[in-house]
Amino acid sequence: MAGGQRRRRAGRRVLLPALLLGLCWRAAAERLRYTIPEELGRGSLVGSLARDLGLSPADLPARKLRLASAANRQLQYFAVSGENGNLYVSERLDREEMCGEAASCSVSFEALVHNPLNVFHVEVAIQDVNDNSPAFLQDNFQLEINEMTSLGARFAVGVAEDADVGSNSLQGYELEANGYFAVEVKESPDGSKFAELVLRRSLDREREPSLRLVLTALDGGDPPRSGTAQLCINVTDANDNAPVFAQDRYRATLREDAPLGSTVLNVSASDADAGTYARITYGFGKMPAKVLQKFAVDAESGRITLQEALDFEDTRGYTLLMEVKDGGGLVAQCKVEIEVLDVNDNAPEIAILSVSSPVPEDAPTGTVVALLNVKDSDSRENGEVSCELSGEAPLSLVASSGGSYKVVTASVLDREQAAEHRVTVVARDRGRPSLSSSTALVLEVSDVNDNAPVFEEAAYSAYVAENNAAGTPVLRVLARDPDAGTNGLVSYWLAGGSADAAAYVSVEARSGALYAQRSFDYEQCREFAVVVRAQDGGEPARSSTATVRVFVLDRNDNAPRVLWPAPEAGDRVPGSAQALEPFEVVPRSAEAGYLVAKVVAVDADAGRNAWLSYELVQAAEPALFRVGLHSGEVRTARAVSERDAAKQRLVAVVKDHGQPSLSATATLHVVLAESLQEALPELSERAAGAESAAELQFYLLGKMGLLLGVGDFCRRSDLLGTVYG
Repeated sequence: MAGGQRRRRAGRRVLLPALLLGLCWRAAAERLRYTIPEELGRGSLVGSLARDLGLSPADLPARKLRLASAANRQLQYFAVSGENGNLYVSERLDREEMCGEAASCSVSFEALVHNPLNVFHVEVAIQDVNDNSPAFLQDNFQLEINEMTSLGARFAVGVAEDADVGSNSLQGYELEANGYFAVEVKESPDGSKFAELVLRRSLDREREPSLRLVLTALDGGDPPRSGTAQLCINVTDANDNAPVFAQDRYRATLREDAPLGSTVLNVSASDADAGTYARITYGFGKMPAKVLQKFAVDAESGRITLQEALDFEDTRGYTLLMEVKDGGGLVAQCKVEIEVLDVNDNAPEIAILSVSSPVPEDAPTGTVVALLNVKDSDSRENGEVSCELSGEAPLSLVASSGGSYKVVTASVLDREQAAEHRVTVVARDRGRPSLSSSTALVLEVSDVNDNAPVFEEAAYSAYVAENNAAGTPVLRVLARDPDAGTNGLVSYWLAGGSADAAAYVSVEARSGALYAQRSFDYEQCREFAVVVRAQDGGEPARSSTATVRVFVLDRNDNAPRVLWPAPEAGDRVPGSAQALEPFEVVPRSAEAGYLVAKVVAVDADAGRNAWLSYELVQAAEPALFRVGLHSGEVRTARAVSERDAAKQRLVAVVKDHGQPSLSATATLHVVLAESLQEALPELSERAAGAESAAELQFYLLGKMGLLLGVGDFCRRSDLLGTVYG
């Protein structure tokens, strides 16, 4: 307990100077180094990390300063404040526990900042303070020394251990004042110091059979610390030859993957005595328990074998203290130094420190999307690591400091081509055989509005029958946008077209469905075009257009209209002046096939709805006349006879081919007479209702002209409006 109090007081005495001597500097680009003493309490300030990184307190919330390391145990000792960016101790620092006997001790980790993303290597060096006293492996040492031992003989009495390093470590030994022995300090090649007793005066068992001396080990601290051990020396009777090892120091190498039971080496010793004094046995001297667990020695042969697996990363070498004892109790010692050889038994460790996902698809080439750290516990080539990305993705790996890597975009991203990129980070060392490890990295790509809507067709055609109801669906256009979310949400509207096209149709904004605004009339408008624009919801918006041609289909909504002969009086406009009904004069000498007249009719419809056919439906002499089915020509069906009535009234019906069919009638008055003079009495009766003789005269002249030109009229019937087929 007193030793512990002295240790704490000494620690407090060195704490303030060590803090004042703490240094912080940039070792290289993206690297910081701090130096602090061990045994600092939790919450002690290491340094102003944010300030040393060039960050102001106002920057800290946005930059998100934090610590990261592939070896999480490194982060248990330190923490960074989110308020001021200072680096503090978060757990008691014991350099001896952390680094053992290493001359230097440091803790390394990475400091991450965001916006933009960057990584800095931070190293904190832990300075030793004199907080450990030297200690022997045992409190008592038993020595048996023959009274015949020559002056100057040396006896190893063991090694004291001091966990501190440098000037605070073990520096020497002191021996209680006596008349026989002195102590000398010896240093082994590995730097450890051990004590040897040197006989300065001859022993006499009869005068003094035993000695008890105090051996003190001192370190170089200020003030120094010490540890003691009791030397119990028994003076034995003469066995004047001690065993002798063939070598004072043995050296061996052993691979860390050597199987248990492997032979390390054989030590050998001899004794010049005879009999039981010459019989020797081998064993280990006083050594730490962890060393004794690793090795065994055969007492008879001196063969040293491996008892427990080695680990180069834990311990790189061992020093064994070997002893040989003869039958008379004389002991000799030597050292065996075993170097552990590294084998490639550790695969690289990959730690993903940060991932910026999702990344917008318009991110420029070279954008940092992830930070990695790769470490390998092996040494030399076995610990040299190369890192690469495996998988088809527009990403590349850029090496940084301290085993860190940046994953950056290698080319332009396109979310529509790939919304997610999966790659495997592969780390491989240079050992033989090489070891590797891998970890998956998933990067999501967020959408930007880089695509305009595209119609399924550049031009659409729609067919709508006339006389439709308002609101009748005309057509549905569809445009697709490969973008996501609102960037891919398409709306439609009309953006032009034929004159007054907007009065005919409308478009539903969400579905792209076109509806008729009113009833269409084929006879007024047979076709029209509208331009539909599709626009996405991005910012700025993108759009495209398509043309829709609407063709109006004819319905049979118009009956045939007779142009000749003129309509009867009942068909005239009310209030109009009475006019003479048309008539035809057929000579009584007319033979069969004589052309009487031609019924001329037109139909405003189109196609089959406008195909006309003619039929005679009423006649005083049905057998006398016939009408051409498609031509409308009225001809005599037989020769005219004297028995036939002088006046004939014929009614023809004109039908179209619509469904249902529509029709109109034409009435034709025929006078059978050889000449116009013969027909005058009949004409006079028909003209009785005329308003004046002038009207009758005009009518007669007109009929004469008509009779003279009837042949030419029939030949040019196409000009009068009726063509079938």
